Amino acid sequence: MVNSKYKYSELTGRIIGCAFEVHKILGNGFQEVIYQRALVIDLDACGIIYTREFDMPIYFKGRHVGSRRVDFLVENTLSIELKAIAVLTDDHLAQAINYLEAYNLEIGMLINFGSPSLQVKRLLNKKFMG
Repeated sequence: MVNSKYKYSELTGRIIGCAFEVHKILGNGFQEVIYQRALVIDLDACGIIYTREFDMPIYFKGRHVGSRRVDFLVENTLSIELKAIAVLTDDHLAQAINYLEAYNLEIGMLINFGSPSLQVKRLLNKKFMG
C-alpha cells in the first residue's frame, strides 16, 4: 500500500490497513458512528496519533464564518472523512476536498464503509499553501 510517489504514503497506507480490518470484521450496514468507534480501536493499536471529531474553523476572506467537525484529524496533517452509504458520489468527493481547502490541509481521505467492498479515496488539496 506504500507508494513513494504519494506524500504521506506510509501514513495513509497504515490508515487504509486499519480501515480494511474494520470493514473485514464488521462488513457494511452499520451507522457511521460504529465505524468511527471501531476505527479508533485499530488506529490506537497501530500507534497512529489522531483527534476524533476535531472542530475546524472555516474562514472566508479572513473572517470566521463557522466551523465543521472533521471525523479524524491525523497527526495534524491529514483529514479523514467517513461515510457509511451505499455509493460515494461526486458530491461527497467535492465536500471532502472543500474541507481540505477550508482547513488548508494538503492530504485527506474519504473512506466509505457502506458498500460491500471498502471504498477509499485519497484526496489532494491543489490549493494547499504550506
